[in-house]
Amino acid sequence: MTRQFTSSDQIIDAFDSLLRNLSGVSSTLTDNLTDNMASSLADVDYPSSPSEEGLPTEHLTATEAKHSAALMRVNHVGEVCAQALYAGQAATASDPSVAESMRDAAAEELQHLRWCERRIDELGGRKSLLNPVWAGGSLIMGMVAGIAGDKKSLGFIEETEAQVCAHLDRHLTELPERDTTSREIVRKMRADEAGHQALAQAMGAEPLPQAVKLIMKLQAKIMTTIAYRI
Repeated sequence: MTRQFTSSDQIIDAFDSLLRNLSGVSSTLTDNLTDNMASSLADVDYPSSPSEEGLPTEHLTATEAKHSAALMRVNHVGEVCAQALYAGQAATASDPSVAESMRDAAAEELQHLRWCERRIDELGGRKSLLNPVWAGGSLIMGMVAGIAGDKKSLGFIEETEAQVCAHLDRHLTELPERDTTSREIVRKMRADEAGHQALAQAMGAEPLPQAVKLIMKLQAKIMTTIAYRI
């Protein structure tokens, strides 16, 4: 008999998934994905440029590589936050279809997380030392958004993804032209995030108040500024 998970079970699983993703250990979130989502994680290739395969950083100067690594660290932090947000929202969603859409999005965000990790390693960089802080805060925010109601939770996703797309657009102008692999990763991530935004709209997202949007932008600015350095 298939066990029916309670909200408490799902919140505990969200915390467990968060800790496992941060440590690089196989996540129960991934284990609980549908067969289709699990296959998507394995089938989507790392979006490297063919011209860079095997030579990921050889053509970049030390300054360019350091700058790219810092930008990809910021993107990695964004994906850590996305995993935590979606886990919290899925755990507290009242509509099963909304919870399922959160888990679908989390599958793609986990793939983004792995891409960013790999690229940071290739560039000789490191992940943010504050990842546990970012993740813990985002998990709580996700649960609060879910508790506020599915429409508001979807509205939170819509606005978050809109801001993420704008952020990734800026990175496409800031990354060195010669760092085609990082640029390709950011382009693919941007397309996926726009898809998450469109899905939230289609599912009936309730627009957030302007004051909330401004607070979200301020929080994101603080986070990205710190993550670039730490």
